[in-house]
Amino acid sequence: MRLAFMGTPDFAVPTLAELLAQGHDIAAVYSQPPRPKGRGMETEPGPVHKFAAAHGIEVRTPLSLKGAGEQAAFAALDLDAAIVVAYGLLLPQAILDAPRLGCFNLHGSLLPRWRGAAPIQRAVMAGDAETGVMVMKMEAGLDTGPVLMAERTPVGRKTSGELAEQLSRLGADLMVRTLGALERGAVAEHAQAQDGVTYAKKILKDEARIDWTKSATEIDCLIRGLSPWPGAWTEAKGERLKILYAEPAAGKGAPGEVIGDDLTISCGEGALKLTRVQRAGSKAMAADELLKGFALLPGTKFV
Repeated sequence: MRLAFMGTPDFAVPTLAELLAQGHDIAAVYSQPPRPKGRGMETEPGPVHKFAAAHGIEVRTPLSLKGAGEQAAFAALDLDAAIVVAYGLLLPQAILDAPRLGCFNLHGSLLPRWRGAAPIQRAVMAGDAETGVMVMKMEAGLDTGPVLMAERTPVGRKTSGELAEQLSRLGADLMVRTLGALERGAVAEHAQAQDGVTYAKKILKDEARIDWTKSATEIDCLIRGLSPWPGAWTEAKGERLKILYAEPAAGKGAPGEVIGDDLTISCGEGALKLTRVQRAGSKAMAADELLKGFALLPGTKFV
């Protein structure tokens, strides 16, 4: 099939790679414009942009698709379909209508749960037992279109980073199977349920601070949901620490109190043993490595 691919982050790269491997004709890749990155704030293309350029595919990086010129350029590609994976721009109706079969989005949740920008992180933060990926035919509403195919997976104790990596691989396979079924006329569209709708709003900075008066279960979900980015954080001895992973533990003390020499912290209900942490300006490390250079004795308070 003659396709345009529209995506930006690492999550989208496996789908683009699989489409190429299956012999589809990628007429153009659309991606977010290069952004300043790193300490030097040098402009750097995103992962999809880099991958496409390395494979000799034309990359387009418009700031918007609302203009008549951009819409005409898209229509001139004469596409069978457009494949959208974490692109980052809303598609106007003229873009949605241009490909022969339409535009198809790979979404990282079990719709209609977690429509929107951060479905994987929100699923982990909410303590969902199961999530998945779905291929949806796009329409004007936010992730409201009919679903063609889906894959499910348990969340378990994965971080959002681990889950995103798994779903990106599942999604790549799911998208090529969906396109194959579309070519054969062997797939049906299923409208999303009207109930059970939730929205996965962008992660806000003030959500990342740990409130130790909450239960260990809630804090554990927050930590895993925000790992590796932006990282749930707390303060100890006047220094900010990102907590990237923790395990349920036994023990009782005041909320935020260190109650063991293995960095077990009491919560409002239950306790957590911190296992992977990051000091400001340092790399992530195991908790026992942190304790070698930053003493956090029983009785120390996290705030």
